Order: sequence, then structure tokens, then C-alpha cells
Amino acid sequence: MTELIPAPRSVVAGSGEVRLTGRTRIRVGRGTEEVGDWLRTVLRQATGLPLPVGRDSGDADEESIALALSAGLGPEEYRLVSGPAGVRIEGGSAAGVLLGAQTLRQLLGPDAYRRAPVRRDRAWAVPHVTVEDGPRFRWRGLMLDVARHFMPKDGVLRYIDLMAAHKLNVLHLHLTDDQGWRIEIKRYPKLTEVGSWRARTKVGHRASPLWDDKPHGGHYTQDDIREIVAYAAERRISVVPEIDVPGHSQAAIAAYPELGNSDVVDTASLGVWDTWGINANVLAPTDDTLRFYEGVLEEVLDLFPADAGPFSPFVHIGGDECPKDQWRESDTAQKQISNLGLADEDALQAWFIGHFDSWLAARGRRLIGWDEILEGGLAPGAAVSSWRGYAGGVTAARAGHDVVMCPEQQVYLDHRQAAGPEEPVPIGYVRTLEDVYRFEPVPAELTAAERARVLGTQANVWTEVMEDQGRVDYQTFPRLAALAEVAWSDLPAPADRDFTDFERRMTAHYRRLDALGVGYRPPTGPLPWQQRPGILGRPIDGPPPAR
Repeated sequence: MTELIPAPRSVVAGSGEVRLTGRTRIRVGRGTEEVGDWLRTVLRQATGLPLPVGRDSGDADEESIALALSAGLGPEEYRLVSGPAGVRIEGGSAAGVLLGAQTLRQLLGPDAYRRAPVRRDRAWAVPHVTVEDGPRFRWRGLMLDVARHFMPKDGVLRYIDLMAAHKLNVLHLHLTDDQGWRIEIKRYPKLTEVGSWRARTKVGHRASPLWDDKPHGGHYTQDDIREIVAYAAERRISVVPEIDVPGHSQAAIAAYPELGNSDVVDTASLGVWDTWGINANVLAPTDDTLRFYEGVLEEVLDLFPADAGPFSPFVHIGGDECPKDQWRESDTAQKQISNLGLADEDALQAWFIGHFDSWLAARGRRLIGWDEILEGGLAPGAAVSSWRGYAGGVTAARAGHDVVMCPEQQVYLDHRQAAGPEEPVPIGYVRTLEDVYRFEPVPAELTAAERARVLGTQANVWTEVMEDQGRVDYQTFPRLAALAEVAWSDLPAPADRDFTDFERRMTAHYRRLDALGVGYRPPTGPLPWQQRPGILGRPIDGPPPAR
């Protein structure tokens, strides 16, 4: 009963239980109807009980699950009471009620996560308990890189459900990169006709001699994207799209060579990139390139409406890892620097990013980008994803910008989970479950006002060495459960966190993940079929830098 993840603010146990039977009904108050439909769907699948949905009259009923809004709670706060009068979940908004319903599902046991009853004659019961809860951070996210290895739509929907079960609320979709363009743009059809497929794929780290010689690719149609956004919104998850510019753009250049620095390289000969690393082929910093990406973003804004969730106004534009070598050699780029009166190529990138900052702001949207976008200055409404450690987040917060903390050294889930040779495709630092659990998103040196700029945190799942769902599951879980608790729960300082208790609660949570079909890394290490012997990685020895 107390084996809840993430850990709630307050749990007070009672002495009995509420039985769910064929007479149990779900009663919805005004504004909770959608949550009631979701709860009936998942519990009916798992239990086989009819669980009809009706209107909440406000009367106590031991054979009901009542859902209601409460003005005294914050938007994502909830109160769950299970007792002689049945189960009642109140939330400050529909999001709060849904979060309480996720806790109810945990209280029912692991089989509540199955899609069909495994035993028709089993009893279903909720222990008598009062749970009062709410999140520490507003932004509790997961970034999925679907550009390096494409994740089919059903896989994305599955991860939305997994996020919701862990009380995460922002899905950052990395949709474009050198290795693939994954979103249909109707005015530029070659972005997917050409840019979504590569001829072959490097297996392992870029220094590996191994190749997978079959083509790899895929993309989401515009209706796929609408479905993903709507599915997420029903689960109170905001989807933030990323269209990466001006670097990480070879797939777009392969489709439309005029986007590249054609006075320096033969862009018409470029294909979608088939290996990993930082690519020298970046966008040409021209007005024509700006117009092209304005056209892209016009369609993106239509597919990701600003009212689909609290963070839906955000659009991520990347801005990271943009080598300037081609710009230094390009007459076109140098003329642009001169015409704009800029100091150098770094200022040219700041101009490029600044254009889309203003363009998005004029349409009621907010730009967010990797911490490189700080170089050259940002407009007041822009936000920063701090990935190169904590420094970018500190700089951004002190400059008055909102920050999402996702430092590579702490919460990049492509990094290896142990130092042993059996760890598949070992990348980066060792980041164990305990390491992630002891991650602190808010730098200690920030003032109270600066700390308020930290919207929250997210884990990033880069998929260069994750070729399928099984690999993504292995790298993501169980560490995402630890990140979820860091983002949700009001934990003590990292050294004082009770990891032993978290491990105890994880014992129950592994059974939930089993019921959900998640191919997580077992506590004892990878199973034989999860290993990748002979595939070169890029391990980094020693502890990661603290900042």
C-alpha cells in the first residue's frame, strides 16, 4: 500500500478495504467526465468488471469511485480517500483527478495494468487510505529521439501511457536530425520522401566497424501527429516538438540541397546521414532558409496546438552542436554577417535563432532550445534546456529565462547503467538507478528568485544505439521511475535520500512494469538477450563532473 512511485506527499493508512465488484460504478463530477472514461477503460480491461460511469450526486456510496474537482487544491494536486464511504478522488483540475486515478491504479496491484483479466475470479480491493499529493516541479519530462531510430506511432502512444503511469507530463519529441526527418510537411514533401530514409546505419558508436546494410526510416503523417497530441492531452501530457536548426540538418539538406552551404560543398550529393556524431553540414544562414523553416513551422504549429496542455505553447528549435566551418568558408554566409553588421559566425547563429524566437512569439508561442542558444543573447520569453551540465541552466536562470534541467552527465539515459562488460553498447558515464535517484535538478547556487525559473527536469533518451523498442525500454527503465520521483516528490538533499526505501518500493513497481510489458534492466544486470556482445560503445571512466 505504501509502495507508491513516485512517493506521495502524505499517506495515512486505514484498517479495511473497498472491494470492487460487479456493482461498483464510477461517478463523475463536472469537469471529470474524460477522466472517468479513461479510468473505466483501463480498469474494465484489467478487471473485467462493467464499472458503468454515472453522474456524481455527492452522496457517500461504498460501491463507487467518485471523481470531483476541488477549488482548494492546485491544478495537479489531488486527494484520494478510500474508506467505508467508497473511493473518492478530488483534484484541483482534471489533471489532478487523473493523477489521483493513477495512484488508485497502483493501489489495486500490478494486474491493474494488464489489458485483459488474467483471473476472472480474483477479488479487487483498494486499501483504506488517504493520500494527499502534488508535484514539486511543473515540467516533468521525457525526451524521445525518434530521428536517429524511428519509433512507430504505436510505440510513441505506449510511451505516453508509461509516462502517465509515472506522473510525467511533458513529452519532448526530437523529430528531425541528420539521420532522419520524421514529420510530414505537406508543402515540402521531399522532407519525408527523401529525408526520412537512410541507406544503412552504423551499429554501435561511430568508431565501430559494423554496419546494418538495410535501409532504415519512417515518419509520422500529420494525422499520426494529431493522434499522438490528442492521446497525450487525454492523459494530461503536453507534447513539445523539436525541429532542430541550424545544425543537425543533413536529412533536410539531402531532401532540399538549396538549404545547405552549396557554395562550399556539393549539397546535391548529400544523402541522409548514416552514422553518428556532430555533422559539418549545417543550414545556410540565408533569408531563403528562414522562409523555408517558417513554412515548416506554420504546419508544425497547426499540428501541435497551443491549448493542448500547459506546455503546449513551447516549440523546441534545437540550436545545439552547429559547427561554423562551412559558414567561415561560405561567401554567402560572410556576406550575411557583413550585411547584418554581426561580429562573427557565433553572432550569425544567434541571429538565426533570434529570428525564430521573434517569429514564434508573434504567434503566441515560446521558443525553447538547448543551452547553446544562450550564446548571443535571448528574447525574454525564450526558455533553455540545460544539457551540457548545470552551467547553462544557471546562466539562463540568472538572466531571467525559464530552464528545464537535463544535464547529460546525470539524466541522459543512453549512458550505461553499470561498468560491467555485459552492459550492452556502453555509452558515457555509469549512471545507476541510485545515481538518477540522487540527481538534484536545482543548482544550490541559485537564489530563491532564480530557483523559481527552474520549470523542472526531464530525462533524455537518445537512440543512436537503440535500434528497437527493447533497447529503448532497457535504457529507459527502471531509471525513468527514479527520475519521475525526483521530478514529482519533495525529496531531501541527494545524500539524505532514502534509496533503500525506493528500492523496496521498486520491488513492487517491477511487477507493474512486467504487467505493462516493459523490457527494463533487471536489478541483477542484463538478461542474455539484452546484451550486445561485440558492439563497440564509448564508455567514459570515473564519475561525471558535478557541474
